[in-house]
Amino acid sequence: MAKPMTKAKTIEHLAKKTGLTKKDVTNVLNEFTTLAYKQAKNSFTIPGIGKLVVVKRKARKGRNPQTGETIRIPAKRVVKFRVAKACKDAVLGKK
Repeated sequence: MAKPMTKAKTIEHLAKKTGLTKKDVTNVLNEFTTLAYKQAKNSFTIPGIGKLVVVKRKARKGRNPQTGETIRIPAKRVVKFRVAKACKDAVLGKK
């Protein structure tokens, strides 16, 4: 299995493809990441890839696996990433 692409490899690849310096590409990626973090609460869409959304989870009952005791898991907010259909089709192939 191939190794996952690291941040350094991604920056190197984008710099080569765009003709920008590695420093410029790094700055763009960092700003993009910062923007995604700030806007995630309103949902942040990356066209053709997917969307970052904040979802509220309800309180629920769970079980302690060691003791088997029932516990209450409180409600909380979590960040989820929903993959776009175009991305699924490109990666997995059409059915």
